[in-house]
Amino acid sequence: MALASMTGFARASGEAGPVHWTWELRSVNGKGLDIRVRIPTGLEGLEPKIKERAGKLLKRGSVNIGLSMKRDQSEATLAINETALDAVLSAVDLLRIRMPDLPPPSLDGILAQKGVFEFQEPEDDDDFKKELQAALLTTLDSALLDLVDMRHTEGGAITKLLSEQLSRIEDLTAAAEVLPARQPEAIKARLAAQVAELLESSSGQFDEQRLHQEAVLLATRADIREELDRLVAHVKAARDLVSGGGAVGRRLDFLAQEFNREANTLCSKSNDVELTAIGLDLKAVIDQMREQIQNLE
Repeated sequence: MALASMTGFARASGEAGPVHWTWELRSVNGKGLDIRVRIPTGLEGLEPKIKERAGKLLKRGSVNIGLSMKRDQSEATLAINETALDAVLSAVDLLRIRMPDLPPPSLDGILAQKGVFEFQEPEDDDDFKKELQAALLTTLDSALLDLVDMRHTEGGAITKLLSEQLSRIEDLTAAAEVLPARQPEAIKARLAAQVAELLESSSGQFDEQRLHQEAVLLATRADIREELDRLVAHVKAARDLVSGGGAVGRRLDFLAQEFNREANTLCSKSNDVELTAIGLDLKAVIDQMREQIQNLE
């Protein structure tokens, strides 16, 4: 199973009799799966089914699902809204009482008032309503599959970037492994210089305990064996997650934090310019990798 991005867009349209509709689906990054539905009045009963269908295909992301509908005007009939008409006539009577010299309003003027005339759509029977809802959900399923396809397409692009970034981390780790500054001879030379500096600063007073402490501290700071081993292990774990696919975004994000921790420790232990440069390069690559991981399902 391939990796999937949390971002995507899909649209699907359909029709049944005089009714036409369009679904629009948009998804962006989210901590979990948050599905928000916007559908016309009267179709609220579809919302649980919509969320159920989306939840079966999507694992993470903030998903907005919208439905727009329209009906052919030829199916609508023109009717008088008696409530609106009564309100207009009451207003006319009030004006004539207060201003008796006003000429009486024309019929055209009254009927032209907003809301007096309105188009009424025919009432759908139960069979058509069931047919319509089934058709709506079928179109939704098509849109959801398109959304999943788009998220997987973007996930494929992210997979390629992650593979390149993991290879870069491998290369940097290998470079740190063979640095001259990590060789025993180099460590011994630095330790000798440290001892000489310590003896010089002590004005001939040789403190064996302090010398031992300084030697241990220098040797400890020079040892990045554990950090390098963990970086190698993290690369393998990340490759396994990527190749396994599925909704592994959270696990990869945790692993990216572990990568960053090892890079920070390597920099703090560094007593060599080249090792520091490698540590900084590692941090830069890990930050870039984590930005990509944030987009994954």
